[in-house]
Amino acid sequence: MAHMVYCVRYKKEMEGLDEPPFDSDFGQKIYKNVSKAAWLEWSERQKMLLNEYRLQPWTPQAQQFLVEQMQEFFFGDGAALPAEYVPPKS
Repeated sequence: MAHMVYCVRYKKEMEGLDEPPFDSDFGQKIYKNVSKAAWLEWSERQKMLLNEYRLQPWTPQAQQFLVEQMQEFFFGDGAALPAEYVPPKS
């Protein structure tokens, strides 16, 4: 049976992640409150942030920045896009 959560992003009951994404309290918070669909949306946002800011994901500074952005994305105001960001044309 699927793990169901009330998704903080979509404001409805949805299928949750199969396991916490991190071994921490924040990972547990995501597991209990974020759907698979919202996590997929975050994954795309994270790629964009890595590219736009030319971040090296293995550095502590980039990791801290991404955690802050993730916190805003799921539990804050949604995290603003970089000022220079131009969405890809469909």
